[in-house]
Amino acid sequence: MNTEARERVLLIDDDTTFVHVLTRALTARGFDVRGAGDSASALAACAEHRPKYAVLDLKLGSESGLGLIPRLLAAQPGLRILLLTGYASIATAVEAIKRGAHDYLAKPVDADQVVQALLGESRHAEAAELPDAPPPLKRLEWEHIQRVLADCEGNISEAARRLGLHRRTLQRKLAKRPVREARPS
Repeated sequence: MNTEARERVLLIDDDTTFVHVLTRALTARGFDVRGAGDSASALAACAEHRPKYAVLDLKLGSESGLGLIPRLLAAQPGLRILLLTGYASIATAVEAIKRGAHDYLAKPVDADQVVQALLGESRHAEAAELPDAPPPLKRLEWEHIQRVLADCEGNISEAARRLGLHRRTLQRKLAKRPVREARPS
């Protein structure tokens, strides 16, 4: 395929192994991929590469990918942004969409899921149905903590105060991974 005809993707993640693997997989699927490891190089690559799509990690070292979303959209209007995270929560997903992301996926993801999300194809056919059982209480607690933390702009002390928790208790809860919901068989 001619490189001029390929859809351009900007892959922004500080995990170089993940960037390398996903770049190879997306290139094999016909995309022209550029990688960036931080917000400064992402904005420079966006201006130079002029991508149609961006795959953005929520955590870029000490930076948050959420803050980069509006800056990418300002640099490249019409950019379709997919946010990836290892710690999925409803609060983070809502915040990402509010800031301009088009889709949101929890890691681990495979290249086919990324392509479907970038192209806006319906990957939520099963998710559209209402679950038979409510999510576990620990999952709800995790999502509430993430929502409050987002409202406090990542300030752990303020979030702990609003939640009525000691700061260290909140830090311990944040160090744990969220409870995964059981998939119906």
